[in-house]
Amino acid sequence: MLEKTFRPAEIEPRINSEWDNAEAFKAGRAVSGGKNASYSIVIPPPNVTGSLHMGHALNNTLQDILVRFERMRGRDVLWQPGTDHAGIATQMVVERQLAADKQPSRRELGREEFLKRVWAWKDESGGTIINQLKRLGASCDWSRERFTMDEGLSKAVVKVFVQLYNEGLIYKDKRLVNWDPKFQTAISDLEVVQVEARGKFSWSKDSGEPFDAAALAKVLAKDPSGHMYHFRYPLAAKVPGYDKDYIVVATTRPETMLGDSGVAVHPDDERYAALIKAGAKVKLPLVGREIPIVADEYSDPEKGTGAVKITPAHDFNDFEVGKRHGLAQINVLDAYGKIDGDVPEAYRALDRFEARKKVVSDIDALGLLEKNRADDAHGSARRPLRRRRRAISDGPVVRQCRRTGEARDGRGRERQDCFRAEELGKDLLRVDAEYPAVVHLAPALVGASDSGVVRTGRQVFRCCRRVRGAIARQ
Repeated sequence: MLEKTFRPAEIEPRINSEWDNAEAFKAGRAVSGGKNASYSIVIPPPNVTGSLHMGHALNNTLQDILVRFERMRGRDVLWQPGTDHAGIATQMVVERQLAADKQPSRRELGREEFLKRVWAWKDESGGTIINQLKRLGASCDWSRERFTMDEGLSKAVVKVFVQLYNEGLIYKDKRLVNWDPKFQTAISDLEVVQVEARGKFSWSKDSGEPFDAAALAKVLAKDPSGHMYHFRYPLAAKVPGYDKDYIVVATTRPETMLGDSGVAVHPDDERYAALIKAGAKVKLPLVGREIPIVADEYSDPEKGTGAVKITPAHDFNDFEVGKRHGLAQINVLDAYGKIDGDVPEAYRALDRFEARKKVVSDIDALGLLEKNRADDAHGSARRPLRRRRRAISDGPVVRQCRRTGEARDGRGRERQDCFRAEELGKDLLRVDAEYPAVVHLAPALVGASDSGVVRTGRQVFRCCRRVRGAIARQ
């Protein structure tokens, strides 16, 4: 008898069980070519750091529609399920759990024991995700479920990167990363949280009042963010046509001035035309080295003084400016956020926030503090540091990058997982003739099992997504 009320909690598990017993979604049926050829979609693997959300539900519903339609057309269909390790994010989740439970830290546990905790979390979270997909009715071939750290996938990833390296499509170089001094790891742009903070201390040399370093230190002890500091950088030599013997720069992170290697002004800014024409330099306060004043469109003449201190080793924008002008990359922070490297002895080993107070105080003692303004500023606890990472090679590339949580990619940083579209598209990727949204990966790129199922890791998923649009337009 038909029930009056639909009860999904009772009906859906029974239907899923019947599908599993009948192997209704299992790939591998014998089919001929043409319209009956094999059809496959690799599920974008959800991270094992949590559970699925509405975005996953929409995305997987659309994929489910496609694969069910193709099954009804008689094609041999594989919808490959799997989950992604999301290494950094998973590490952070596990470390937070350890801290919340007052357990020993990652370093206290040691590598082997910590990895056991990570795998235990993967089993718990990964099982939740797969059960959610099944409850959605996703018609994946569950007998082929994979995890991106499975042995077969790891070998495929190694194969891809070795091949791309040998072909000159990728290389290693030192780039800036978002570094977390607490968890001692790089984090993605999506995991950087920008927090707006407004300081509570303001002072100006024009006020005639003496600068109160102790009062500022007290404010910074509660919140080190939210202030804009204006420093006078003395010119190395007097420049005809320029009426001052210094140039004023502004920064929210005074401690990084120890690593400055240049000052940038806009090429059309008439205030500094004489300095650019003369190839002027400034003498960096506290450090003593001479650094050049360069003309670069990054500087905004309508913002502040129009002059920007350049610290290529500790700011993503400055990194790009430094590359354009050949400025030195001077690292003044270690992995724990302490002052290190080629800096005056008085600042070495100081925590960055302690160094901030001392730098401002010492700049004032030299008479070079122009003003200190409480300002709305964005900041985060992470520090940009140089680390070795993969980067793209020179030449035509596809730059369709997805990580824009902090607009990092919008600042000109090239992504490590972009490749030459025309070379990949020629032999390694093929757009489906009937369905341009589907890109087929050649076995030469990722390797194939005896059953013809492509097995790959997230790097290849990215490669597929990055070049799909470019290949489709060819």
